[in-house]
Amino acid sequence: MTTPPRRGAGEPDARHNLVVRIASAAVLAPLVLAVAYVGGWAFLVLCALAAAGILWEWMHLVAGRSDPWLLAPGWAALLAALVLTGMGHPVAAGAVVVLGAIADGLLAFANPEGDRARAGWVAGGVVYAGIGFLAPALLRSDAQLGFRAIVYVALSVWMTDILAFFVGRFLGGPLLWPRVTPNKTWSGAIGGLAGGVAGGIAVAYASGSGRLASLGVLALALSLLAQAGDLFESAVKRRFGVKDAGRIIPGHGGLMDRLDGFLFAAAAAAIIGILRGGTGAAAHGLLLW
Repeated sequence: MTTPPRRGAGEPDARHNLVVRIASAAVLAPLVLAVAYVGGWAFLVLCALAAAGILWEWMHLVAGRSDPWLLAPGWAALLAALVLTGMGHPVAAGAVVVLGAIADGLLAFANPEGDRARAGWVAGGVVYAGIGFLAPALLRSDAQLGFRAIVYVALSVWMTDILAFFVGRFLGGPLLWPRVTPNKTWSGAIGGLAGGVAGGIAVAYASGSGRLASLGVLALALSLLAQAGDLFESAVKRRFGVKDAGRIIPGHGGLMDRLDGFLFAAAAAAIIGILRGGTGAAAHGLLLW
């Protein structure tokens, strides 16, 4: 989804950034998959830490700062959601996240020194981060197919990102949404869809999960949502005049920059799984057709 860089002085920087991106992914992806394989509290804590980081970046993005009074209700809600999910009460965990969002929004609105127009954005950040925790946590909680579901969603998203980047970089062409992002192209978007489908089908075939055609269509939907998540975050950053949500991951920016697509795809996957299999068997509902 990225247009080819112009030849010249910026080209070495672009190559260096690509190398850094690949190196970061090579370290982080196996680590995340290893923790996902272990599952249990280890995976829940990893998801909660990522969600807490996302909330920190979101508050800094929409409010221009990360004051403790803004972060405390959201972080408290995420901590409570972590404990409740680990104890087998995901519905209560979701309710706590909603309550945390309401509390944070009310605090932002009541602050005389703050911008009341951003209270909705503050509350939305708690929901956004909460989804980032709950969606993968619910998928992985399925003891039999949870790890397979995480790999299915993750590889669909990762292959979307990889193919979108390289196809857009080498083919270029018309921009996808120039008012929001100056680099993403239609060729990259189409390449990303192909990559997402390939990734999802590869996991389904290797694991013997369900019908390949059905899971291929599902991977296409997840790939599309992953790109929508990327565009959503780009739109939010453009709205608040920020290039990157953070700098915690070399070559990728912040956690929001890295997890935006996965968050949207995982949320959709969890909803589908819950509707078909219930909160205790979301991975079955997602993968078995």
